[in-house]
Amino acid sequence: MALGYDGKLYILAFDHRGSFQKKMFGIQGDPTPEETETISDAKRLIFEGMVQAVGRGAEAGATGVLVDEQFGSDIPSRAREHGLRLAMPVEKSGQDEFDFEYGADFGEHILRFDPDFSKVLVRFNPDGDAGMNSRQLERLKELSSWLQSTSRKFLFELLVPATDEQLASVDGDADRYDAELRPELMRRTIEAIQEFGIEVDVWKIEGVDERSDAEMLAEQARSGPGRENVKCVLLGRGASTEKVDQWLQQAAPVDGFIGFAIGRSIWWDALKGFLGGSISRENAASEIAENYLRFVHVYEGQAVH
Repeated sequence: MALGYDGKLYILAFDHRGSFQKKMFGIQGDPTPEETETISDAKRLIFEGMVQAVGRGAEAGATGVLVDEQFGSDIPSRAREHGLRLAMPVEKSGQDEFDFEYGADFGEHILRFDPDFSKVLVRFNPDGDAGMNSRQLERLKELSSWLQSTSRKFLFELLVPATDEQLASVDGDADRYDAELRPELMRRTIEAIQEFGIEVDVWKIEGVDERSDAEMLAEQARSGPGRENVKCVLLGRGASTEKVDQWLQQAAPVDGFIGFAIGRSIWWDALKGFLGGSISRENAASEIAENYLRFVHVYEGQAVH
């Protein structure tokens, strides 16, 4: 199967697990069955927002959800019913080092749910811990090889956290790190992953402030034989609407970018309001739909209000 992806891809991401149960619900450790149901119902509410978005004109073929098996196992079949693209995570939640959620059984879980994309979240800095980088590359190569052998698409979410030295070089300023250092570190990371023989169909990457940096990353994603159709989408990183808008506006015109995979920036406040009792379930779902559609409009260069 040829690498890459054709068409637009606007994904609502709510595969958060460890951070979700801790920060949204204050639940530490393994949740009880009752707590699990509460978390799962919150995911159903987020999905209800996506259903509303489709009802309000979201293009089903370009619209997707990224949802986990642990808390969202009833959503994949519902996503299929609505003609949505489905992505599901493979990584163990809340780990600095990538590893498989289900160990050697990862393939069985992918086959059971049959997502359009198998997704990983990987924290990788080319100047970081060499041992950890090496271990991650080996596991990712195993996954990449399995996905290729079974003709399945690979969605790779890349985060490049700063090393202490890198942060010190910009006087501890995270914004300066993002602007001055992170783009080239991201390019180097993508290059290192490619050189290890790990083949990705769609890179889910952190936004950049300059269009030239988006162009550089798209070029790296597609460099090398057979990668001409490899694409990039932007993640939201829980940033403010204004910041996400900026990232979308810089990347959208760049050849090789096809959309986004945004989560908390779309649903966090609405879900928090519903759980706190300040808004109804229907209104929370409507707000999620509105936020999602707004980012689609920003990406496509349409006027937003």
